[in-house]
Amino acid sequence: MAATILPDLGAEILIPVCAVVGIVFSLIQWLLVSKVKLSPGDASAPANNGKNGYTDYLIDEEESINDQSVVLKCAEIQNAISEGATSFLFTEYQYVGIFMAAFAVLIFLFLGSVEGFSTKSQPCTYDQTKTCKPALATAVFSTVSFLLGGITSVVSGFLGMKIATYANARTTLEARKGVGKAFIVAFRSGAVMGFLLAANGLLVLYIAINLFKIYYGEDWGGLFESITGYGLGGSSMALFGRVGGGIYTKAADVGADLVGKVERNIPEDDPRNPAVIADNVGDNVGDIAGMGSDLFGSYAESSCAALVVASISSFGINHELTAMLYPLIVSSVGILVCLITTLFATDFFEIKAVKEIEPALKKQLIISTVLMTVGIAIVTWISVPSSFTIFNFGTQKVVKNWQLFLCVAVGLWAGLIIGFVTEYYTSNAYSPVQDVADSCRTGAATNVIFGLALGYKSVIIPIFAIAVSIFVSFSFAAMYGIAVAALGMLSTIATGLAIDAYGPISDNAGGIAEMAGMSHRIRERTDALDAAGNTTAAIGKGFAIGSAALVSLALFGAFVSRANIVTVDVLTPKVFIGLIVGAMLPYWFSAMTMKSVGSAALKMVEEVRRQFNTIPGLLEGTAKPDYATCVKISTDASIKEMIPPGALVMLTPLVVGIFFGVETLSGVLAGSLVSGVQIAISASNTGGAWDNAKKYIEAGASDHARSLGPKGSDPHKAAVIGDTIGDPLKDTSGPSLNILIKLMAVESLVFAPFFATHGGLLFKIFG
Repeated sequence: MAATILPDLGAEILIPVCAVVGIVFSLIQWLLVSKVKLSPGDASAPANNGKNGYTDYLIDEEESINDQSVVLKCAEIQNAISEGATSFLFTEYQYVGIFMAAFAVLIFLFLGSVEGFSTKSQPCTYDQTKTCKPALATAVFSTVSFLLGGITSVVSGFLGMKIATYANARTTLEARKGVGKAFIVAFRSGAVMGFLLAANGLLVLYIAINLFKIYYGEDWGGLFESITGYGLGGSSMALFGRVGGGIYTKAADVGADLVGKVERNIPEDDPRNPAVIADNVGDNVGDIAGMGSDLFGSYAESSCAALVVASISSFGINHELTAMLYPLIVSSVGILVCLITTLFATDFFEIKAVKEIEPALKKQLIISTVLMTVGIAIVTWISVPSSFTIFNFGTQKVVKNWQLFLCVAVGLWAGLIIGFVTEYYTSNAYSPVQDVADSCRTGAATNVIFGLALGYKSVIIPIFAIAVSIFVSFSFAAMYGIAVAALGMLSTIATGLAIDAYGPISDNAGGIAEMAGMSHRIRERTDALDAAGNTTAAIGKGFAIGSAALVSLALFGAFVSRANIVTVDVLTPKVFIGLIVGAMLPYWFSAMTMKSVGSAALKMVEEVRRQFNTIPGLLEGTAKPDYATCVKISTDASIKEMIPPGALVMLTPLVVGIFFGVETLSGVLAGSLVSGVQIAISASNTGGAWDNAKKYIEAGASDHARSLGPKGSDPHKAAVIGDTIGDPLKDTSGPSLNILIKLMAVESLVFAPFFATHGGLLFKIFG
């Protein structure tokens, strides 16, 4: 086999350097955001006169920049949101910590028992003449990497939440100077989260590989098998973050909307509404912390899947380090590409009008994809031999490096297509959402019918994009091709997350503007930022779901290889029962999460009604609502309700693997992947479309929109009901489903040696 152009030492330097560059860049963005002061004394201090930066001229002279009471009010609201979010996450992490410790013990016991806790070396799977490290070592190192992945996931989500709550009021204050300034603060804050997460995930994985290598030495198969625990840790934390955060945010949102907007006819985010602080806290714990953990999990799993398959291919057998680390090198270059892309939004171009916001965010996706295509071509040329072999279900398949480039590129461009299709179906600039808004003329029922139809239809093109990328990547490089296609989709994760986190930050900024009593002009600007953010959040969810499909398929391939299954025959009863049960699981999971939001929202609605009915002067604005009780309702409900759906996902592979064996489990994984992806895309897009249909009517930016309004009209009330139904779909069930399909696959992969050795108890007893 030919050698690589990039020497091993070059790869060993490139990966950590790119990760450190990402961390430094995120800190610089955070420093720039922190220049917007939240104390009244500094609000008018002269700032550096950089382009796009902090020149203190005012676009709107009618807004007094020195209005100290407004600045103080914004700071006070921001503190309340930050404290609520921090308190919730600490409570959630206590429960999750107990789960992590218990599951870590389970991993050790199950994997250690494969060879009866023997410390003797074993014959290698790929070459029986060589000896490899004992199964007990795999148990110990898998447990360590599981804990590492879990901690990194939790830290990623927490840091994202911190920067979001730090930036929301600063975005509001900058909106007084114009929409461009507010956009930059919100986007820079999103970039802090995006780069921190991408760089931390890469750096921790790279350090773990190097530390594990000290023990494993030449046994690369065992080394990379034990690294799969990293993906399992990342995704299991993401599941609880997504489900818990999603239940929290939607319970508050639904309660605030139903009583505030529909019954009492007061504006969104009105400070008289008792659920308003809980709603803003929820945006951060669900859409920021949950999303961060989710995409980190996808990144960790796709890297692990690629590494496992490569370790039993020519890269691993011949100990070609640079080629082996190819997935990490792709992610490293992705950080540099995203860094350049971010500068286009913050430094090279200036946004001067509301209509430029969404195009600026879309350009981020296009620029990063084009630059990354060039980056992948260079990386593949220098770090992969011109010809090599990849393990393909018992045989070694010869692959050329240009074919590997196409695998990564097809995943990258499939991600862009999914992003744009999602945008078309969820942005109120296009006809699908405008049709949904128009259907509100005849009430909530027609709005719901149109919204559901839109969601079902929006599945078509993303599924074709995923199917094409699976076909191309599998044809060229078997399961390794699918794993690197998923990595290609996630290679621009820093930009994707920056765009995604921008949405909730803008949403919070609008809420703070309303609660601080700022003028209608300011609220219009924050609403415009929020509407664009809503669409980009939907794009982020599209990326997460698309990558989850590829990741879980790659993990499925790694599981089948690891469990020594030669073929998965759908026509055998063992596999078919797994297939049909697996296809049912996403429905069961969605039912649990939807009902959880419903029951939590019911308590919230009752509490908000109680306060309006019993606190004298609340509706008139002369009395303060009891925000703390609403925050407590959301916290208690989400902590309690996140456990059953989490248990369903985590226990299914264990129960099926132990009692029914690896063939039935392979059917369950295939079934859950096929049905989960469809439901997730449909649910996310339906919810996003209903939300933006409501915003389309509220903004009244066109003659058509004005004919449906104003706020409080019957079509608007119908739109609010649609949005309320869509909230748990787009922010709880839909996004959580992509974790379900990934997590079951990675868990099956980690436990594959145990299932292959001891699984299928029922068939052994009755067979």
